[in-house]
Amino acid sequence: MSFLKTKLLPILLATIWISISEFFRNEILLKDHWVSHYLNLGFTFPSEPINGAIWGLWSLFFAIGIFAISRKFTLIQTTLLSWWMGFILMWVVTGNMAVLPFSILPIAIPLSFLEAFVASWIMVKMT
Repeated sequence: MSFLKTKLLPILLATIWISISEFFRNEILLKDHWVSHYLNLGFTFPSEPINGAIWGLWSLFFAIGIFAISRKFTLIQTTLLSWWMGFILMWVVTGNMAVLPFSILPIAIPLSFLEAFVASWIMVKMT
């Protein structure tokens, strides 16, 4: 019971939060930026169900990483480390590949930080 309450449940709740946050940011707020950028590259923005499933898997992995980081660090440290590992590194790579529309960053930066903070808060408060 302790394993479920202190490990599995926080990871599951954080995964759900991260998935909802990602969907809201990228499919509702920023979809036009993504579609337009991909069209300019000569591509179609990938939004098939398999892409959503892969983002769900990414959300789970991100939550597991936040859980591991939260074992050793404070809430603020966990938030900063998680945000750096989850987003800054992703933006560097996708920017280098030219598939990141830089126009999303003024919205994506604060919302991704909020995403990392809430997921970190879930971990710290529930474990």
